[in-house]
Formats: sequence, structure tokens, C-alpha cells
Amino acid sequence: MANKYLIVVLLVFVGLVACQSTDIAPPFGFEKPANFPDPVYDFAQNPVTQEGFELGRMLFYDGLLSRDGTVSCGSCHQQSSGFTQHGHDLSHGIDDQLTLRNALPIQNLAWEPLQAWDGGVFNLDLFAIVPIEAHNEMDSSLPEVLDKLRRHPRYPEMFRKAFGSPEITTARFLKALSQFQLMAISANSRYDRYIRNEGVQLTSLELQGLEIFRQKCSSCHPEPLFTDGSFRHNGLAIGNPADKGRGDVTARAEDDYKFRVPSLRNVEVTRPYMHDGRLRNLQFVLEHYDHGVVDHPHLDPLLKQHGRLGIPLSAEEQRKIIAFLHTLTDEEFLSNPKLSEFF
Repeated sequence: MANKYLIVVLLVFVGLVACQSTDIAPPFGFEKPANFPDPVYDFAQNPVTQEGFELGRMLFYDGLLSRDGTVSCGSCHQQSSGFTQHGHDLSHGIDDQLTLRNALPIQNLAWEPLQAWDGGVFNLDLFAIVPIEAHNEMDSSLPEVLDKLRRHPRYPEMFRKAFGSPEITTARFLKALSQFQLMAISANSRYDRYIRNEGVQLTSLELQGLEIFRQKCSSCHPEPLFTDGSFRHNGLAIGNPADKGRGDVTARAEDDYKFRVPSLRNVEVTRPYMHDGRLRNLQFVLEHYDHGVVDHPHLDPLLKQHGRLGIPLSAEEQRKIIAFLHTLTDEEFLSNPKLSEFF
């Protein structure tokens, strides 16, 4: 199955690179936050325009992308929960089938070179192929989706406004979806405004939590993105032996059961946690790192130091870290009407 997706992704990538939009509006909306690094996404290949963004937003929330019209991208990526499927350890796809993994947040994707828990997709413009064609997610196909879009009363005109002509191609379809997702920028939490000296102060408890976080957590979750983009074995007991994470992509034994280090932005609202959603709250996560880490041949070395597994965290340190993590909640992002299904 992984090989099938890789072949499809590679073929579509060639088309995306060759696709050149004409008669599009000037770049719209995307601004790098002052405390962020430069994005890694190649905007030269897909400049964000207002028309492209609006098309992408409509596509993102349209069940037409699924076999029977019941599942949209927004079904598993809900804005109020940081574009995750809140409260579900595994997402629910078509016919209420369970997906393989917990839904990752959609946020700050312009800074993510690889997509998904296993990094199996190397370009954001290609990512939508996977859920569309997965039998337990949308259970459709690109030709089927494009055919429905071409026969739709509104989409040809929206594609004309976004790309200069009403022609609906795979490349244009995928790029429009990317334009919407690229604008899902979360960079206005209390932490951000504190760091940027915008008149926001953190409490003593939160500042102490930040200091502990920097000492004990930032090796994998560095500021300001709160992820280093790597794939690591974090000491979870193997849940689904068939899901080898990064190892399924690279076919290297040393990558077995390694998964993405997710960003901690909006972590307060994106529970449950880990690739399979097994940990229900932040307290359980910190307890895992303190005393729940299971040894494994490919366990991350940072979790096996000084003859001890895990990261020593006292109950008081855990309380302070959680207080700090709450400062990463970006209320403006979670309620931004431009990103909403209803606009």
C-alpha cells in the first residue's frame, strides 16, 4: 500500500512542477511571523492568492472529495481543536472506519518539509492524495474527484478565478488545497506575544515552566516551532506492530517505530496525544517521559542517559511545564473566521 502511494505521489509531483499558473492575482496574505524562521515551502511554485485560498477553503470542507460525499478534510481536522479530530485516538473515516493514526494538527505547514507521522510525503502539495485514496479515509480517487469537480456548478468558475482558466487539473486541485493550509498560521499565542515584547507577561509559574521546558524538552521541541521536524522512538510500548512509522517509508530497521516529533503549539486543545492517541492528557504525557519509557533497540538516545530511561520530572516540574504549555494556545487561530467552514 505504501509503495502504491509513493508511485502516485511521484507521478503527481512531476505534474505539479510542470504546472504554471497564468493570470493570477498578486501574492495574498502569507506573512512570516516576526519570531519564525524562513518557511521551507516553495511559494514560487504556488503563490498564495485570495482566489486560490478561497478555492482551497471550499475544497477543504467539501465532502465531495470522498466516495459518498460524507467525509471532508475538515471532518478529521476541526479548527476549534487545532485542526485535529478532538477526543478521538484514531480518526474516523468513511463508513465510520478507523484510520491508522491520530490526526495531526494542520498548522504552520509552510515550515514542515515532510508530511504525516512517518514523513512519507515530501511535498505539501501531494499530501491530499493519501487520505483521498485511503480505503478507510475518503476511499475515492483523483480521477473521480476531478470528474465531480468538473461537473459541479461552482468549481469551474472558481478555478478560473484562481488559475486563469476553468480547466481543473490534478496540479491545480492540489495546489489550491495547499494554499488554504499554508494560511493556517498559528503564531499569536500568549507565548508569542511575550517573546515579541508585545505587552504580554507570563505568570511566575508559566515562566518557571518555560525554563524547565528549555532544560528538559527543547532538544526535540525547540522554539519557536516547538518541533525539530525529526522522527524518533520515544519509548512507547509497541501498539500496532504492523505500523512501523518511519521504518515503513525508509525500509530501514533502525527507523522502525519512529514517528514525527509533533509541534506543541495548541497542544492544550489537540488531545489525545501520540501517533495512536493513546495518552489522553498532558499529565499522562509527562508521566510517560518521567517513568513510562520502555526500552527498545532504537530508543532515542536522549531518553536513555545516565543509566536511566526517560526524563526525570518531579510532580512540581510537571505542573509548571503544563502551565507553560497552555501559553502556546492561540485563540485567534482557533477562531479565525477566514479558516472556518462557515464564512
